[in-house]
Amino acid sequence: MALSVLALALALPAAFAYDNGLARTPQMGWNTWNHFGCGISEDTILSAAKAIVSNNLTAYGYEYVIMDDCWHAAARDPDTSAPVADPEKFPNGIKALSDEVHNLGLKFGIYSSAGTYTCGGRFGSLDHEEIDAQTYASWGVDYLKYDNCYNEGRAGTPKISYDRYANMSRALNATGRPILYSMCNWGEDGPWNFAVDIAHSWRISGDIHDDFDRFDDRCPCTDILDCKLPGFHCAMSRIIDFAAPVGQKAGPGKWNDLDMLEVGNGGMNFDEYVTHFSMWALVKSPLILGNDVTDMTNDTLSIITNDALIAVNQDPNGSPANRIWKRTLSEGGNLQLWAGSLVNNQFVIALMNTSPNSQTVNVSFTDVFFDQGSAYQSGTYTLYDLWQKDDAGKWGKSLGDFTGSVPDVQVGTHQTKVWKAVPVSTSGRRRDVADL
Repeated sequence: MALSVLALALALPAAFAYDNGLARTPQMGWNTWNHFGCGISEDTILSAAKAIVSNNLTAYGYEYVIMDDCWHAAARDPDTSAPVADPEKFPNGIKALSDEVHNLGLKFGIYSSAGTYTCGGRFGSLDHEEIDAQTYASWGVDYLKYDNCYNEGRAGTPKISYDRYANMSRALNATGRPILYSMCNWGEDGPWNFAVDIAHSWRISGDIHDDFDRFDDRCPCTDILDCKLPGFHCAMSRIIDFAAPVGQKAGPGKWNDLDMLEVGNGGMNFDEYVTHFSMWALVKSPLILGNDVTDMTNDTLSIITNDALIAVNQDPNGSPANRIWKRTLSEGGNLQLWAGSLVNNQFVIALMNTSPNSQTVNVSFTDVFFDQGSAYQSGTYTLYDLWQKDDAGKWGKSLGDFTGSVPDVQVGTHQTKVWKAVPVSTSGRRRDVADL
């Protein structure tokens, strides 16, 4: 009986934590950290918000404007212990900034850490959860990114980490304001197991670095399931490896967060950024831009506005793609085949090449439809290339019908091919783009 009461007590706040109508599909928006670091101000956030609107990014689903670390004053309010913003960086205060973001039709996000200090050395929210949550709500905050620095050693088991992060979850819920709760504990203690009832998303690894595959000892883990030091400077393709086994834990209202996007920051080439965006979309990571949205190239815009890939990410089925196989190549790197289910009995397929050379691959439907069984493996599908445009200029060019395999696929160095597969109807009618 005592155990049942305890289980119920733990479950009660969970009912409100992620199941509050938010993040039914992965959240989309923009964050200051990857490009600006601590060099932020009121002007930084407002300029980005205006650029999101002027570039029509809202039409693609980008809605959150998230102010990351270093917005803080030197100390909390000495009388109330409430958080206070840096008066020089934010002379009009956070409430006025939030109001301006809202007036643009966007939502406003803020950052803190479940520690004594933030990662940038400002005051954290550990043991100040209630006053901080109440203040954020009074400022009109819609999103909290909640980090893991200076946590006083309150980690090491899932229960210890759960308790620390659940405190903020309960505090946010108690405000009565719907606030998306984005945990950033770097995969420590397996948040894909303990956070599904207290947060809308959780980071699975150390911080991303704007690089395709460079190994860095500061991101030392090779297996995220038994990682003792998540670190930082994690190359993009390594985070994809980290994501492969934990997709099964994600779904509507509860997402694995692979970290903010680096598209447009200059550390990777076009094909590598296509791979970056594609795989974040397929595994249903939040799509949070991390570049300077006030100064973007046409290539950057073309990647982040690929509405066919965004539709995969936002598919209401909420099912992350799975890695079917990974094949190490003698010249270095590997080939990876990923596949996932979408609504309306449709599917997404991706072939990723991390090797230094182009590769030719026969993509077998026996592999692609392993989970679905023989009837699907022997079926005929119309394939749409989600990185080619059709005659009308829309992403998702039809490649025709295929049975058994996609033969002789040419995939270049660090490229990823992505297809949508639509079963050919029994009437023999070929589906067109309108069916997607």
